[in-house]
Amino acid sequence: MTVLSATGATPAPTPTGGFSVPTRVVLASGNAGKLREFSALFAPLGMELIPQGQLGVPDAEEPYGTFLENALTKARHASRLTGLPAIADDSGLCVDALGGAPGVYSARYASLHGGEKSDAANNALLVRNLVGQANRRACYIAVLVMVRSEQDPRPLVGEGVWWGEIVDTPRGDHGFGYDPYFFLPPQGQTAAELDPVEKNRLSHRAQALRQLLEKLRPGAA
Repeated sequence: MTVLSATGATPAPTPTGGFSVPTRVVLASGNAGKLREFSALFAPLGMELIPQGQLGVPDAEEPYGTFLENALTKARHASRLTGLPAIADDSGLCVDALGGAPGVYSARYASLHGGEKSDAANNALLVRNLVGQANRRACYIAVLVMVRSEQDPRPLVGEGVWWGEIVDTPRGDHGFGYDPYFFLPPQGQTAAELDPVEKNRLSHRAQALRQLLEKLRPGAA
């Protein structure tokens, strides 16, 4: 079993069988909303997240049909080009009435159907495709992967699922992506109406992070 050194670069043995938290990690994403959320979630650990763009890392291809495969590909890509540990997530909105769409294509939903690549276009297409649909059940899914090096044989993986419903009218100014349309019955609010602290407690990314951190703790198998 190995851990990262305090510099976040060279693996070193540990008697505990767990993994220490690296101090500098590349975030394999250029999404400003994800950077804000992840920075807030990782801040208590003393972990500095460096957006891959600051290090000249281009976006990786996301050719796969599962969140896990895409997240792992992005993490290995960022680690290979920087020599640092890397964290990547692949996440999306899965709507029951649409057969799980937009799913892994959530960020490109509208552009794959002739529209522009933007949150506004994605949300407009989502609402149009749900016209006349009584079933509005949906979930956000996030898969978070951390690799200590490009060839890390045991990447750490966390997964989170956040259930809600799709509404026709946007509500709230926080969040990004589909958040203004993602309604949470227990809270009586959309994800975009939630206080950011509350969202970072409940969200699919927060759930995935908790799973990943459980695997980072000393003594984890």
